[in-house]
Amino acid sequence: MRGRPLVAGTAEGTVLAANEPLSFWGGYDQATGEIIDRRHPLAGQCAAGRILALPMSRGSSTTAAVFLESVRRGTSPAAVLTNGVDTFLTLAAIVAEKMYSRTIPIVALEEADFAQIESGQQLRIKADGTVTPSG
Repeated sequence: MRGRPLVAGTAEGTVLAANEPLSFWGGYDQATGEIIDRRHPLAGQCAAGRILALPMSRGSSTTAAVFLESVRRGTSPAAVLTNGVDTFLTLAAIVAEKMYSRTIPIVALEEADFAQIESGQQLRIKADGTVTPSG
């Protein structure tokens, strides 16, 4: 499948997926990468170093701030797949590239493609937005 690269980059890893948006403010522990929103289906799981698939983030600019801090600490996801354009995560990933020289790919998938993504899959993301199985 091929999505729209909002922040172009490459990544490979295990998917952590949910069909509900996540607010990083109060929902993501920037020190550990754990999803701490107890009402979210991914609560208690660690997204650090994984490919996080969410339809979108929830919240405001504080989501971008928490995501950016997780990049600085090395506890961010390796990449994020969304179901459409997510401005907060994209903004944070762009700033992270400039401030920390770390690229976190953000790829917007079409709804039908996003529906195929499941936790546990091993995926590879290419800079052009192509998402393929890895391993």
